[in-house]
Amino acid sequence: MAMLEVESIEVFYGNIRALEGVSFTVDEGEVVTLLGANGAGKSTTLRTISGLLTASRGSIRFRGREIDRLRSEEVVALGISHSPEGRHCFQRMTVRENLDLGAYLRRDGEIEQDVERVYELFPRLAERRRQKAGTMSGGEQQMLAIGRALMARPELLLLDEPSMGIAPVLVDKIYETIEQISGDGMTILLVEQNANRALSVSDRGYVLETGRVVLSASAEQLGSDPEVQAAYLGGD
Repeated sequence: MAMLEVESIEVFYGNIRALEGVSFTVDEGEVVTLLGANGAGKSTTLRTISGLLTASRGSIRFRGREIDRLRSEEVVALGISHSPEGRHCFQRMTVRENLDLGAYLRRDGEIEQDVERVYELFPRLAERRRQKAGTMSGGEQQMLAIGRALMARPELLLLDEPSMGIAPVLVDKIYETIEQISGDGMTILLVEQNANRALSVSDRGYVLETGRVVLSASAEQLGSDPEVQAAYLGGD
């Protein structure tokens, strides 16, 4: 059984159909990437999995359990955490306060240990632990958004556009961290405009066009596919 099974989901924004029967799976321990142009439905897919949107048709199963009618906090409690597009840090709160909010459903005694783990992954956050999120750079806020998602101790991490609008040196750091947490066994579903970077850390990928999955293959196969190269990887 796959960890995550998305089957034939349809999602509407008003009268506009954003997803038209999207289906895919994510196995435990995998990094799977969703590729596609702006408006293809990638972020909508992640929002639907995490309970921020509701599918009008289809099903989403996490470890065999139907989750497509659960509230977002219930999805988090089951083990799915979402680092959203645009970061959405709490601007007037400090780095540490943002991280504490990531653990708001937890009742165990290991939160401090996990905060220190986030600081190990992102030393810049440790340096800025008392700084308000709104005063940090976009790249630093992206690190914070990922760290906040990790504070929920997820089994499945949803990452939406982690490199969007940030300096290349910080993109490198973020992708180093993605590789590190993947190597530690984290299952990751990744949405990314920077297709080369996404495929470099992924096992498999799916290509979305106008709300449909049009291609699925290993990351290596997608990276060498001429049509994928031309459309998403800067090929000729």
